[in-house]
Order: sequence, then structure tokens, then C-alpha cells
Amino acid sequence: MNAILRQYQDPPTSYRLDDAVTFFPGAVYASVPGFRSLQLDLWVPESSSPVPTVVWIHGGAWMVGDRRTLPPFLEPDELFAALTDAGMAVASIEYRHALEAPFPAQLHDAKAAVRWLRSFAGTLNIDPDAIAVAGESAGGHLASLVALTSDATHLEGDVGVRIGSSAVSCAVSWFGVSDIESIVHPETPASILAQLPENARKPPLEILLNGAAVDVRRDASPVTHVSQSTPPFFLAHGTADTVVPFEQSTLLRDALEHAGAPVTLMTVPGAGHGFDACPDGPAILEATVSYLAEHLGA
Repeated sequence: MNAILRQYQDPPTSYRLDDAVTFFPGAVYASVPGFRSLQLDLWVPESSSPVPTVVWIHGGAWMVGDRRTLPPFLEPDELFAALTDAGMAVASIEYRHALEAPFPAQLHDAKAAVRWLRSFAGTLNIDPDAIAVAGESAGGHLASLVALTSDATHLEGDVGVRIGSSAVSCAVSWFGVSDIESIVHPETPASILAQLPENARKPPLEILLNGAAVDVRRDASPVTHVSQSTPPFFLAHGTADTVVPFEQSTLLRDALEHAGAPVTLMTVPGAGHGFDACPDGPAILEATVSYLAEHLGA
């Protein structure tokens, strides 16, 4: 057996939330030397056959947040419950923050989570050929990159399970950055600034990229990686977003359309970053879950 896979051989501890869902809390999907163990929470609906899976990537300006973080328009666990109710498993992952390691560490971690799930699909009763990736804000940016870089071997990294593919069947990005070069230092929400030490209160992208060379900055922009083989994308963005401007999603939509890749953009009139206090919240969640169910065959 592959030595790397052997490190993660034992199935994670699980328990039944009810008759319909098995919960695997705090499963370690990668151990990075010198860093904390990287964990995910996994909810798997009861099924006689393997179920599709959505990998959820939290936001937080690449600097804060964890696997239980959801945007403010959602109740705790609301997204996870909606996905399992629709017949899909969901894995909410952690990744190294930009203050721990600069880009592309975050992408390496997210890809490692996909490979881990695929490697243990039989144990977890999930379908290795029906995995999607989704995220909000910083997580939306990373979700886009995961979906767009399955053929970019230099971005796979050597974290966690190193065998298998990190390719996904479709992607969802809520108000995520798509073009690093065209965005002018996005505003950092006060709720995030309050969690940061004084010396870290810099533009998030400045900390994420840490003076990176041009080729690394290019790799950090999802629009760079769009091709005809890109999987389907669902984008949702508020027109009044002052943190990540709405144009970031239209740029990605236009690039995808130009390449002939399937893309849906849900425009949310008047909504700011995070869809906070947005009356369209239930419709956004319903549209997202329906899109994922359709493209994953749930």
C-alpha cells in the first residue's frame, strides 16, 4: 500500500445524527510538518449506494475562519443540512491561513481534501466520480482554482494523500475573487479585522501572495486557468459588494463563456458581501443546492 495513504488508513470516528445522516467530525485529511493537522467535517446521508459529495471551503479573507464558518445569511449548519436533505454528502474543510503559509498552500490543502475523499470513497459510501467543490469569498476563490487546475501538476502540492485526482465535476463560487490583477486591494470586513493582530491588518491579497513572483500571482487568478475542459460553474454575487466587486464574477463568467464552458451567474441586486441581511438568501441557497444536485446526479 502507498506509504502516504497508509497514514490515513483508519476510517475516521463517526456517529449517527439521526436515521438519515452519518457524521464524521474532525477527520484529519492531511498532516503538514510544522503546521496543525488539517481537518474536515463530513456529513453522509443514508443511502444503499454511494452518494455524490460537495467539498465546502469557508471564507475569511484567507486569514480567519474554520470548517464551521458559514456566511452570515445562513443559520449554523443550514447549508450542510440542505445538501444532505438533497441526497448529497458534504465535507467542510479547513486549510492553512495566509498568516500561516502564503499561496499556493491553501490550494494545495483543498486539493488534498478532494484526493482524501476520493481515496476513501468506499469506506465513506461516497461516489468518487461525483465530487463538486463550493465556497464563499476566499473559499469561492479557492473552489474556482480547484475546479480549474486539475491538469496543473505544479499546483497539486505534496500535502496529504498524494495519489488520485483532484478533479471535480462542477464548482460553485459565491462572491469570490477571480482576477487578482484587476482587483484593487479588496476591503477587509470589520468583523475580520477585529480577529487579526495589529501587524496583520494589511490588504488580504498582500498577505496571501506575500510578494510573490508574477507567475505565482498569475496562478492565483482563476481566470488564468479557464479552458475548454473546464467543468460547469455556478456563480452568485451581489451587485453592491464593496469587498469583492460584482465585476469579479462577470469577468469569470465572460472567460468561461468565451472558452465554451458551461456557466450560470446568479445576480443578487443590491446585496453586499456575504449576502448579509439579504432577503434573497433562501432563493440563493435553493438555487445552489438544485444546481449541485442536477450536476452531480443526486
